Amino acid sequence: MTSPNAQTDTAPIDEFSECHAGIVARLQDLDRLPPLLEPAMEARRIAGEAVRFFRNAVFEHHDDEERELFPTVLASAKPGEERNQVQAIVDRLAREHRHLEAAWSQLEPELNAVATGGAANVDVAAMAQLVTNYQAHAKYEEDTFLPLSKRILGRSGENMAALGERIHMRHRPLVQTPF
Repeated sequence: MTSPNAQTDTAPIDEFSECHAGIVARLQDLDRLPPLLEPAMEARRIAGEAVRFFRNAVFEHHDDEERELFPTVLASAKPGEERNQVQAIVDRLAREHRHLEAAWSQLEPELNAVATGGAANVDVAAMAQLVTNYQAHAKYEEDTFLPLSKRILGRSGENMAALGERIHMRHRPLVQTPF
């Protein structure tokens, strides 16, 4: 004999079936995860390297230019038009350094978070602008200032050698001598 509530008797089984459907859907999502992990790990690596590179190389590069290259070229430039031209270029490059460093300071915490697997709320527009601005800065320096510097410092091998020696001394590893 069939109970009048026979239809409700399958409800517990149906709930298990629905549960399985939910589990299978989550497993399908989980199955999509492995190909996404590699780009995420790559993003962490790139962000970490960018943070280290900017702090260790780019800021130091700006410092080398401003402490060594710019003053040496200015001091070696002929008074008048040439020195005025060098001064204007040096002023522009130093302003750009400050602007680029300020832009980096805004992005650095966001990239540090990415590098450590944290929230990836990176201002991509600001990052793209930094890249564009730095590329323009480097191109101007390469196309304008460095050729002018070579010409000015090339007049005296001593000036070029002295610049090379000062930069070398700034970057040489410090040797600990035992006492």
